[in-house]
This record gives sequence, structure tokens and C-alpha cells, in this order.
Amino acid sequence: MSKIKTEAEIKILKEGGKKLANILRTLAKEVKPGVSTWFLNEKTKSLIDKAGAKAAFLNYVPEGASRPYPAVICISINDEIVHGIPNENPKTLKDGDIVKLDCGISYKGLFTDSAVTVIAGLGDKNALKLIRATEEALIAAIKIAVPGRKINDIGAVIEKIARKRGFAPARDLGGHSVGHAIHEEPYIPNYKMSGKSAVIEEGMVLAIEPMLVEKKGDIKLNADGWTYSTKDGGRAAHAEHTIVVRKSRPEILTL
Repeated sequence: MSKIKTEAEIKILKEGGKKLANILRTLAKEVKPGVSTWFLNEKTKSLIDKAGAKAAFLNYVPEGASRPYPAVICISINDEIVHGIPNENPKTLKDGDIVKLDCGISYKGLFTDSAVTVIAGLGDKNALKLIRATEEALIAAIKIAVPGRKINDIGAVIEKIARKRGFAPARDLGGHSVGHAIHEEPYIPNYKMSGKSAVIEEGMVLAIEPMLVEKKGDIKLNADGWTYSTKDGGRAAHAEHTIVVRKSRPEILTL
């Protein structure tokens, strides 16, 4: 599959990205104390069907996975960073929970991916600060995704902002290219990496997704085989957009 997308493909990705943004915006409004993750998964199913799209995550089996992903959305709470399963052992949201909503869809055969973090009810000051820092890191990372820069530059910017705001990037988790499949190469680190790095080219479609944590960035894989959490119990936030690299400046497809 080509890492460079055609203008015809980008047009479809933009249509799909808008649909995905609307889905996440609607879901974010449903995040309240007393709401179950099972309900949010069912709501996502309905919204994806209504949009004329398909769930990209359902039954997805990436390399190294022990089993297919069983839901249409990833919902990760507090110290869970990504890939939380909402419909197995569903959880009821509590006041102050930090809730990550991560969803991908296929529309007309092309994939987009996006994530937001919201708080159920009222959050404490550090929770709000963590979310703001993650969103700030996302915007800064998107701005430098221009032709001629290196993929590793994205991770360096994310880590710089994380450290500046008193947080850490989650280790060994990052973004990716997207479009013909939900995950494509190159991998996009969320922290500074040395060594060779792919060059960012015009026409690349990238899912940039900083994941910041309160304490150290060490992670663990939970017993369900999918959910990644912080080892030290620090809470996490996650923000993601699918973008296309343009000659002048990046274009966000999931607004």
C-alpha cells in the first residue's frame, strides 16, 4: 500500500474524518457519572451505522495481539492509557473519572482514527491540566508535520511539551500512518528517539496521538490482552487527529 494518498483518496478521508469527529463529539456529551462503558459502546455502534461507515476496531487483530478486539471503540479510564475494552466487564463512570474515547472508522474503504479525553462530572485541577497539556502537545506535533521534517521530530515535540507541563509521555505507545488500513507504517513515537527516521512527505496521512501520564511513562499490558495502563497508577490522557501532510501546512481531517 502506498504511504502517499491521492487527492481522490484524501477527499474520501476528509468525508470520513468529519463523520468520525461528529461521532466523538456526540459521545463526549454522553460521558457522565452513572453512564456505563457498555452503553457508550452501543451508542458508538448506532452512530457509526447512521454515518454509513464501518467500525475499524471491531475484530481487528494487529501483529502480536492474542485475540481480535471485541468492541467498536476503545474506552480507557484513569490509569488506563489506551485500548480499554468497554463491553467486557463494563464499568460505570464515576465523578472525576478521566475518560479516553478512541475510535476509528472505515468510510468508502478508507480509514480515519481520532481520540479525545473528557472528564465525567467535575475533574480535579491536575486532571484538567493533564488534558490541556495533551491537547497542546497534539497541536504542536501537527504543526511540525510538514514535508522535509523527520517522523522522530514529532515525538521530540510531544515529549518537550509533556516535560514542560510536568508530565511524561507513555513509553512504547505512539501514532501511525493511516488510510488504506487502520495502522500503517511509519510508527510515530511520542517521545524523542535517536537513530534513523522516516522523512515526512507531502500526501502522507498520519494519525498523531500523544498520550501523557501524571507520573512515569512506564506501561503494562493488562490481563485482557488489550488494555495498556501505567505501571505506577498515574492517570493518563490521550488526544488524536488524522491529518494529511500538505506543502504549506498540515490539514486536519478529523475536525
